[in-house]
Amino acid sequence: MKDKPETYRLQFIVLSFLVVLCFLANLSLGSIHIPISAILESLFSRADNETWQVIITNFRLPKAITAVLVGSGLGISGLLMQTLFRNPLAGPFVLGISSGASLGVAIVILGSGLFGGILATYLISKWSIVIAASLGSLLVLFSVLAVSQKVRDTMAILIIGLMFGSITAAVVSVLSYFSSAEQLQQYIFWGFGSLSNLSWSELLVFFSIYAVGICMSIASIKALNVLLLGDNYAKSLGLNLKWSRLILIIATSLLAGTITAFAGPIAFIGLAIPHLTRQIFKTSNHKILLPAVFLMGAIVMLICDSIAQVPLSDYTLPINAITALVGAPVVIWLLVRQRKMLF
Repeated sequence: MKDKPETYRLQFIVLSFLVVLCFLANLSLGSIHIPISAILESLFSRADNETWQVIITNFRLPKAITAVLVGSGLGISGLLMQTLFRNPLAGPFVLGISSGASLGVAIVILGSGLFGGILATYLISKWSIVIAASLGSLLVLFSVLAVSQKVRDTMAILIIGLMFGSITAAVVSVLSYFSSAEQLQQYIFWGFGSLSNLSWSELLVFFSIYAVGICMSIASIKALNVLLLGDNYAKSLGLNLKWSRLILIIATSLLAGTITAFAGPIAFIGLAIPHLTRQIFKTSNHKILLPAVFLMGAIVMLICDSIAQVPLSDYTLPINAITALVGAPVVIWLLVRQRKMLF
């Protein structure tokens, strides 16, 4: 952990260049191809083609920014959880945050029939789903936090989070059993995940909460490095384990919960990005890993979203399917090639 950021300057320059390149490619690709020159013109002044200007400003630019926020946020929250639990299989949703959000959405969508047709129409809207997902995440978060104050073992918190996830999944199953085919279809479509449904006002709310989670993560870099040495050693160095655990759990919940609320449950990214980053940077120093995971998560998410758009066609594939199909084989190949998991 004595590595200095200057040692990895070339890697950071390359990753930063790839973020910009993938961002512009994401804006260019879609059912209508827009040249890079027209994109730059619309971003810094105003494009001559009014149709292109509307497409870029109102649809593709918010979607690309959402991809950056989702990829970087899930990657960082996955890194926090893997370090906190010292478990390479831990991800941002290991505390049941995603399950809580799914429960909130399931209550709104699958339980809407209980309120009658007219009232259900008003209940099911973009903001109601976002609020329901946020409240579900908060409910699980507060439950996990309340229980975590009673236990000393970090692994016990991991198991408790998994159990809360099982409870919420069971409730969703019961709601699904009594729901109509139309309600189930709507819920399944939400579960596919989507980056393209956010307006600028929704994106502003998303970014505000995301920024708080990122700032908390940056403030925890020193604690993350100490936690790698073990709980007993961390205590001997004067680290307040309960406080550090609390900050990391809240930061992860803010990032993962907000992303799930606005974009749906995006799979693979939070688990795999930290491992992909470690394969490139070969370090456990979070002062290097945190910004590297930010860049890597943004790159992978932009690439996956570009593929999901199926360029030059009217089809849009589920982003969850692409993140798994594209990312999982890459991780398997890297781990087989390295013959061990860096952690």
